[in-house]
This record gives sequence, structure tokens and C-alpha cells, in this order.
Amino acid sequence: MKSVSASKISGELKAPPSKSMAQRAVALASLISGESTILMGTPCDDIESSLRAARAIGSNIIQSTGQVRIGGKSHPVQGSVDCGEAGLCLRMFSAVAAMFDAEIELTAKGSLARRPVDMLTDPLRQLSATCTTSGGTPPVRVKGPLKPGVVTVDATESSQFLTGLLIALANTPGESTILSPNLKSRPYVQMTVDLLRQVGAQIDTHNNLEEIIIQGQTGYSPFTYDVPGDWSGASFLLAAGAIAGPLTVTGVDLESSQADRKMLDAVIAAGAAVTTGQNQVTVAPSTLSAFKFDATHCPDLFPPLASLAANCRGTTEITGVHRLANKESDREKAIIEEFKKMGIAIHTEGDVMHIQGGKAHGANVDSHNDHRIAMAMAVAALTAEGIVHIEGDKSINKSYPDFFLDMAKVGAIIR
Repeated sequence: MKSVSASKISGELKAPPSKSMAQRAVALASLISGESTILMGTPCDDIESSLRAARAIGSNIIQSTGQVRIGGKSHPVQGSVDCGEAGLCLRMFSAVAAMFDAEIELTAKGSLARRPVDMLTDPLRQLSATCTTSGGTPPVRVKGPLKPGVVTVDATESSQFLTGLLIALANTPGESTILSPNLKSRPYVQMTVDLLRQVGAQIDTHNNLEEIIIQGQTGYSPFTYDVPGDWSGASFLLAAGAIAGPLTVTGVDLESSQADRKMLDAVIAAGAAVTTGQNQVTVAPSTLSAFKFDATHCPDLFPPLASLAANCRGTTEITGVHRLANKESDREKAIIEEFKKMGIAIHTEGDVMHIQGGKAHGANVDSHNDHRIAMAMAVAALTAEGIVHIEGDKSINKSYPDFFLDMAKVGAIIR
């Protein structure tokens, strides 16, 4: 358990490495003959899950301080992949594993074992692979080889499998077309397209990414990739700077396709003092007022947005509640329950969450074993009257294992 007291923070922190981009790079390198190098800081649990998956499908992995070297297609394929609690790893590597003619089982732990994967089966079958699940949940069993073609993907709830298909189909011998009507999380798909183009793949996109044409085996070769800072992790630092700063966050790409870069728009909309420089943002408190924000395509921002909104005058409205159910926790329920314990009134009407700003107080709160809920509680505690005790603090290891250490470095009182 971590205990956080009201604190003024000041200083500079480097954003953690983007687990979304690191995992994409790992999957991509696992399909390329030859050695690729991925440059990044301390890997979180989700990145480690993707490294295990890459090993399982035959990659040679050499980890050292600041980098990971991946020799794709170096060893025999194993029959089982442990994806831990990493949703992107499970859904993405289900497509990547379908490149091989051996049956591979992908398993999950924790809440991921109950999260839906039924969107995988039909698209893989359309492309000549076999895929079965346990009643629409993990484990997932796939057997290829995947063949190029035209495929329709249901990405209305998650784009993670679509990312895996893009990576896989770019390595098949022929042209493929992916159709995804009513696509959600478009920025995450754009992140994948950008990375594939960076290593030479030929991809055309149409209709706002709902039609993607991939020319297989065009330009795939070993690469070196410097993982950018993670806007998802940085979003909690930006919220902390806005309510208790000033705080400078470095290592972030202001032109990034990462969906959670929109957190910068939110702190500006709330009235925080924001200055930007090359790959860095400084956020300081000012008069904070309620704001409206659409998080439909960036639902992971709900927890830090709630911490920010709790410190704003008036009622903030955040759209996209329907995206919250199938996360590490039921985040709609978790946010409402845990902020209520701190005296912050939150309710939902349809697809909109309403957060009434006010003065939070000390409380015993629960992370629901959700890394983003744990960090949101810690940020909200920076302005609370009394101590906030956070149960399940180790859940941060999923995405940002150094979060509490980093916050303490800039003055947060954490025990």
C-alpha cells in the first residue's frame, strides 16, 4: 500500500517509454529475419509480455540496459504464449502467431482472462488461418499460415487485433485489404501504420483508416527503433503539474500520433498554464475550470482526466463512457467508487461522465488492480485534505513501474 499526502511538486521528469509503440516494434521485429534493435528505458510488465511472446514464436531476445535486440525467426516456434495481463500483446500476437503453420495457444492472466477476444476468429478464418477461443475469451488457439486477401474486422470495441493484422499482413506475399467499418481508436491504428511505413512497408489508407491496403513483403528489413515517450503515462504527470506543479515532462513527441497526446488539449482547456518546447511540456497551476472532452478514441485518459476535473470549478463532461467496461477494471465503476471515497461526486448519463469539482479529502482507496486507477488516485491525492492510502499500488508495474519513484523525485510526499 502507498500513502500519498498533499504536496507541491516542482521539477522535471522524463516520460516512460511508450508501451504501445514498444510492443508494436517487438511484434514487427519478431517477423523479420535478422537482428533489430529497440532502444528504450525500463520495460514495464506489458512490454515484458510481448518479449515473452516474441521468444515463443521463435525470436532470439537479448536485453541490456537501454535496449533490446531481437533476432526474428531464429528459433523453433513454441506451442504456448504467455501474454500475462497485456491486452495488446494477446490480440496483436494472435494475428502474428497465425503466420506460422504450427498451432499456438495464447494464454492470459488476471482480468484479461475474462476480456473478449471474439473479434479474432472470423477475420483469421477469412484469411485461411484457424482460430478458436474459450467461449469468446482466452485462451486463443491459432494455426496458419495466414494468407493475403480481403478481410473485414470488427474494431468497434478495440483496434488491438487490427494492429496485429497490419503487422502480419505486411509480411505475407501479396496485397491485402482490411475493412473496418465504424473503427474506434483511430489514432492507435495510425500509430501502427506510421511504424510500418517507417521500416519500409507500402500501405495506403482510405476513408479515415476504415480501408487499409497493404502490399506484402515490401521493404521489411531489420531496423533500429527509438521508442518515444508514452503520452499515456505522461498524462498523469500533466494532470499532476496542472493541479500541484509546475512540472516539466520531457521525452514526448508533440507531433505524435499517440491518442493520449490529447491530454495536452485537456489541461489547456481546463485553464492550466502550459508552455511547450522541443520534446517537452511544462504545466503549472492556474485557475482551473470545468471543461468538455471527447475521450471516445482515447479512453485510457478517463482516469487522469478525472483527477484533473476533480480540481476544476464546475462540472466537467467527458464523453466515451462505453469504452470503459473491458479494461483492467470496469473503469466507469472504479472511477465513480474511488473518487466518491475522497468526496468527489461523479455520475454518468448515457455515454457522458459528469465530474463535479471540489475539495478531495483523505481516504482508503482501491486500485481495482488497475494501473491507471492507482495513478489517478495518487494524482488526486496531491491536493487532498488528509492522507490517501492506495491499496493495490503495485498495479502500476503494468505500464509505469517508476511512477511513485518519479513523483517522489519532484516532491510528492509518498510513503
